[in-house]
Amino acid sequence: MSVTILTAYDERPEGTGDIVYRAGGTDLQERLRTTGATPHVLDLTGIPGFASVERTDTGTTLGAGVTVATVARDLAEDYPALALTAAGLATPQVRTAATIGGNLLQRTRCWYFRHPHTSCFKSGGDTCPARDGRHLYGNVFDTAPCVHPHPSSLAMALLTYAATIDTTHRDGLAVGDVLGDGSDPSRDHLLADDEVLKRVVLPPPVAGERAAYFRSISRFEAEWPLVEAVCRVVRDGDGRVTECGVAIGGIAPTPLRLSAVEALITGTQLDDDAITAAAAAATEGASPLPETGYKVQLVAATVREVLERVRS
Repeated sequence: MSVTILTAYDERPEGTGDIVYRAGGTDLQERLRTTGATPHVLDLTGIPGFASVERTDTGTTLGAGVTVATVARDLAEDYPALALTAAGLATPQVRTAATIGGNLLQRTRCWYFRHPHTSCFKSGGDTCPARDGRHLYGNVFDTAPCVHPHPSSLAMALLTYAATIDTTHRDGLAVGDVLGDGSDPSRDHLLADDEVLKRVVLPPPVAGERAAYFRSISRFEAEWPLVEAVCRVVRDGDGRVTECGVAIGGIAPTPLRLSAVEALITGTQLDDDAITAAAAAATEGASPLPETGYKVQLVAATVREVLERVRS
């Protein structure tokens, strides 16, 4: 396989095919290997500020090239929900190379999409072979033509902070503005072909915030989650929740912020009754596929786990 590496300042060669962007390359290189594609790869790593972390009175700005390992290490005190999620991803080697921008914009992990001899919505086809085929790791909320969940854990955590995203074309995008709602099954994100994610902007940190992250997986570590959830809470002197954010991944076309769960725990001391009601609310509206019914119980159990962890 021949891959041409361009710098961020090179002109597009005349008569060339597709150009793809690379930061850490942990997902891109694997896809090029399995599919045999030979695009021109535009390397973004030399762009000034691409991997910078800037803290001001108005919040924290993360360049798209900030590594997952940096997020896990350097943001643990100010943004624990994001840092714990980052620390739970993949392996130490992958976290050292993978970037926050790459995690947000990675392609689906569905094996039909990644197989060189099958065709689906996301690879230029007109159907979802997983829907009538194997979808053991698919959605619990069947709300889109593609039945595989979006793989970005960091997008899930960013939802709990109402973080915004700046690109080369637009500023102040919400996570949903970037990832969409899954209604266009050909897309994993809604950025234009020539649009590059530049930075993620977080609000100012909140004193006293506590957080918990948990992923339900099929082995001990280094596995894609079946279901994952993250929770951040701020509590008053009596232990009552005054501010919170709860989000879940691995179950829908995009990660979901669980507003019903948040409403049930706000104002409580995270007692057992509140946690039980909140965990049950997380499954409301579930419409599992034939092979994903087992995930409904995992949704409730995973949400319960993060709520119990954040209480302790």
